[in-house]
Amino acid sequence: MKRICIALADHVASFCSLFFSYSFLKYSKYFRNRIYSFMVKRNFKNCGKNFYIESPIYLHGAQNIQIGDDFFCFERLRLETFETHNQFTFNPKITIGNNVSINYDCHIGCINSITIGNNVLIASKVFITDHFHGLPNLESLTLPPNKRGLVSKGPVVIADNVWIGEGVTIMPNVTIGKNAIIGANAVVTKSFPENAVIAGNPAKCIKIIQ
Repeated sequence: MKRICIALADHVASFCSLFFSYSFLKYSKYFRNRIYSFMVKRNFKNCGKNFYIESPIYLHGAQNIQIGDDFFCFERLRLETFETHNQFTFNPKITIGNNVSINYDCHIGCINSITIGNNVLIASKVFITDHFHGLPNLESLTLPPNKRGLVSKGPVVIADNVWIGEGVTIMPNVTIGKNAIIGANAVVTKSFPENAVIAGNPAKCIKIIQ
């Protein structure tokens, strides 16, 4: 029976493909995502014009997030701010500037402050956070990781015109200067100046563009 159902589905799919081209599917997906974008947009504290996201997006604490004009992101963006966790309270804020583009499977998590400037391009699988689960001390180790309090060493600031490569991780208390380029899979644990080319784990400045 299973083989019959699969064969029937294949025949139906093959028949439908004669009438619906790849271009049709592409534009129908775009239309659906435009509707989805307008639905999601209402959840943010502020959101500019020409806002476009691809479904699905995962939101938590969207009321603490501000987004500028011309925002674009692909599927499975995860945007989170936490006002409470394990009985601790926070005052989180994510601010995203104009003309920011984010690729697939990115995660931005905040209990303090994360600022992303204008004209920032973020590749896929990038993780940006301003906090940790617990402090690196013996007292924290007495608790399971999911029971430890969230701790922020400081905000994250990503200045204008920054290009963040595939698989990059940006940790708390980091400022990335204007025009910086961060190479794929870098783990950024400290601040870097403008025009820096950054790579490695932990990340280092390999060049200043002058």
